[in-house]
Amino acid sequence: MPVLSFLLYVFVTSFTPGPNNIMAMLFANKYGLKKTLKFCVGVGAGFLIVMLLCSYLNLLLKNFIPKIEFFMTILGAGYMIYLAIKIIRSRGDNENNNEDRNNSFFMGMLLQFINPKGILYGITAIATFILPYHNSNFSLLMYSLFLALIGFMSTFCWSLFGSFFQKFLSKYRNQFNIVMALLLMYSAVSILIK
Repeated sequence: MPVLSFLLYVFVTSFTPGPNNIMAMLFANKYGLKKTLKFCVGVGAGFLIVMLLCSYLNLLLKNFIPKIEFFMTILGAGYMIYLAIKIIRSRGDNENNNEDRNNSFFMGMLLQFINPKGILYGITAIATFILPYHNSNFSLLMYSLFLALIGFMSTFCWSLFGSFFQKFLSKYRNQFNIVMALLLMYSAVSILIK
């Protein structure tokens, strides 16, 4: 296995902006790091499930993905645009705490199943770097755990950033929300026009 290429792909893809990372940073900025940890753990758990599915159903998915790729792309992009609109409409600390339900373990996990970037990342990493060299149950489980751990770490790092700059960003909350919403919309559009 080309280890350096694998690690570069995994780290660059995981740590670049995407729905997981942007939402984690936004939640940490709004609710604090401690309250955002459950979202990050949910992302890691959902990512582990997606990586295991990609590992064990890679051949099936390879034949099936072209049939559902368009639907997944539309669904994922639509969800990202929905999140972007919610971010732009967010008023700050004095608003209704109903948005807190989005900052949950369940939402972090659920996001992985409609996150085209994460699903395609898993399929590509596993098909390109893992299955040609390792296909035992133990290997697939370990690589899935590794990929999920990296996913959790990237989301947590973005949460740390949001938390560390909480005072600064709260001063510029509207501008910050607009930038985060635009990044999510850019992610959605880039998925649609790939």
